[in-house]
Amino acid sequence: MTALDTNVLVRIITNDDRAQAARAATFLREQERVFIPKTVLLELEWVLRSAYRTEPRAVVSAFRDILSVSNVEIEDEAAVTHAIEWHERGMDFADALHVASAGRERKFATFDNRLRRKVRRLGLGELAEI
Repeated sequence: MTALDTNVLVRIITNDDRAQAARAATFLREQERVFIPKTVLLELEWVLRSAYRTEPRAVVSAFRDILSVSNVEIEDEAAVTHAIEWHERGMDFADALHVASAGRERKFATFDNRLRRKVRRLGLGELAEI
C-alpha cells in the first residue's frame, strides 16, 4: 500500500498543474489501495483554505469525494469523518480533528475559549478545566 502526500491530492483537487493532476489521478486509479494519513488531510485543508482561498463548503465536498474513493484508506476514518461533519457545522477543521481524535472517552483541555464554546454548543464531549 502506498501513502499519499498532500501535494498529490492538491493536484487532483485543484488541477492547477494539468500534467501532474493527470499523473496523480492515473496513479490513484492504478493502485490497489492507498493510505491517507489524517495529518495529510489537516495540511490539505490548510493549503486549500490559505493558498487557494477555497470556501469551507468546497473543502468539505473535496473531503467527502476523497472518502468515497473505493481504494482509499483514511487513518482514523471515524475521527476524520466527525471532523468533516463538525467543520461543516462551523468548526475550524484543525480544532475539529483534534477534538475528534481525542475521542469522547477523554476530556479535551484548551485555553481557546472560542473552541470551548463550539465544543459545548455542538455537544462534542467534555472539556477539562485548566
